[in-house]
Amino acid sequence: MDRIAITGGARLEGEIPISGAKNSAIKLMAASLLTDEPLRLTNMPRLADTRFLGKLLQRLGAEVVESEGEDGSETLLRTREIVSGFAPYDLVRQMRASFNVLGPLLARTGQAKVSLPGGCTIGARPVDLHLKALEALGARIDLHEGYVYAQAPGGLKGGHIEFPFNSVGATEHALLAAVLASGETVITNAACEPEMVDLADCLNKMGAKVSGAGTSTITVKGVTSLSGATHAVMTDRIEAGTFAVAAAMAGGEVRLTCTRSDLIQALLDKMVEAGVEVIPHSDGVTVKRDASRRLRAVEVETDPYPGFATDLQAQFMALMTLADGESVIKETIFENRFMHAPELQRLGADIAVHGGEARVRGVEALEGAQVMATDLRASVSLVIAGLAARGETMVNRVYHLDRGFERLEQKLGACGAQIRRIKGDGEEED
Repeated sequence: MDRIAITGGARLEGEIPISGAKNSAIKLMAASLLTDEPLRLTNMPRLADTRFLGKLLQRLGAEVVESEGEDGSETLLRTREIVSGFAPYDLVRQMRASFNVLGPLLARTGQAKVSLPGGCTIGARPVDLHLKALEALGARIDLHEGYVYAQAPGGLKGGHIEFPFNSVGATEHALLAAVLASGETVITNAACEPEMVDLADCLNKMGAKVSGAGTSTITVKGVTSLSGATHAVMTDRIEAGTFAVAAAMAGGEVRLTCTRSDLIQALLDKMVEAGVEVIPHSDGVTVKRDASRRLRAVEVETDPYPGFATDLQAQFMALMTLADGESVIKETIFENRFMHAPELQRLGADIAVHGGEARVRGVEALEGAQVMATDLRASVSLVIAGLAARGETMVNRVYHLDRGFERLEQKLGACGAQIRRIKGDGEEED
C-alpha cells in the first residue's frame, strides 16, 4: 500500500485551485441512469470514488468516457439502455454512495436488485430512510441475503416524504427517484447542503421540475422522461476547507481559488476566532498565519449545513492540537468519528475523547511518527498535523485519501510542503 511522508516545518506560500466536489459528482453520475441521452459533466474530480462508480455504471449499461476539455476534466456518460438492474456487493461495498443507483434504476425500469452497502468505519449510517422514501413513492421493497429487491411495475407515484432528521444521502436518493415519478412529490425536512442544489440544478437542465432545493422543503413535479445536458460540478467545499486548515497549520499565506468562501463560512469563522487571518475574494479565499504565534483554543460543534461540517471536524482537531488552551469539539452527526484522535496522540497531541465530545489541550509542538489512516477525513487530518510536526510523519494506508482528494501531494508540494508519496513497491513518486 502507498504511504505519504511529510517533513514538517515548511511554510506554505502559493495558490491552490480547488477541484470539483466529490460528494456532488458521484450523485450527478448516478443521474445519468435516468436518461438515454448523454450527460456531460465538467469540472470533474479524478478520484477513486468516481472511478468505482464509473465501473458500476458501466456494468448497468452506461458508457463512461473521461477526457480533458476546455473546462478541464470532464466525463461523458450515456446509458442508452439499462442492460442490468443488478448492483452486486463487490462493487457497492467499495463506496456507500453507489447504493444511490437504486432509485434511478427503479424510476427508469421499474425494478432493481442492489446490494446493501454494509458497515462503515465512522458509524452505522443505515439506509432505512432511503428505502422508506422509495416506499412512499409506491415501491415494493424486500430485503433478502444482503440485497434490496425493489419493484414498481406500474412506475413510481408522487407522494409525501418526511424525513425524521436531516439526511443528505436519503434526500438526494429521494430526489433522484422522484423526478420520473408520476404526479407531485413533496420532501420535507430535506437536507439543505449545497450539493443538493447542484444535483437539482443538473436535473432541471435535464428537464426535471424541481423547486426548493437548498431549503427544508423540496417539491418535484414528475416528468415522463429526461434529456441530456451539460453541467459543471460545483466546487468541493470540503477540499477548500481542508486546504484552508492546512495553510493555518503550517503557517504562511495560501490563496485558494475556483471556490466560494461562503460555502465554508462556519469553518472560516472558527479559524478567525482562533487567530487565523482570512481574506475572502471573488473566486475563493486567502488564508494567512504567522506560525510563530500560537493559535487560540475554540469550541466547535458539528451541524448540518450551514453549520460546521462533520467532514471538516478531523482537520480542525489537528489544528487545535497546537492551540493555546483547551478546545472542545462535539460531533453530532456521526458516531465513532474520532478515530483520528489516537493517531494524532502518536504525534504528541493531548486529546481526551468521551462519547461524542473531544477535549483537545494544545501542546507546544508535535513530533513526527508513524500513523495509520482510518477513513478519508481522518487521513487528511494526519497529513495536516504532519505539516507542522517536527521531523518526519509517515501516513500509512493512504488509499483512503485517494477516494476524496485529487493530487493532494502535488497541490501542497507546489506551495512548499515537504511531502512525497511512497508507492507500495517502495518507489517514490516524482
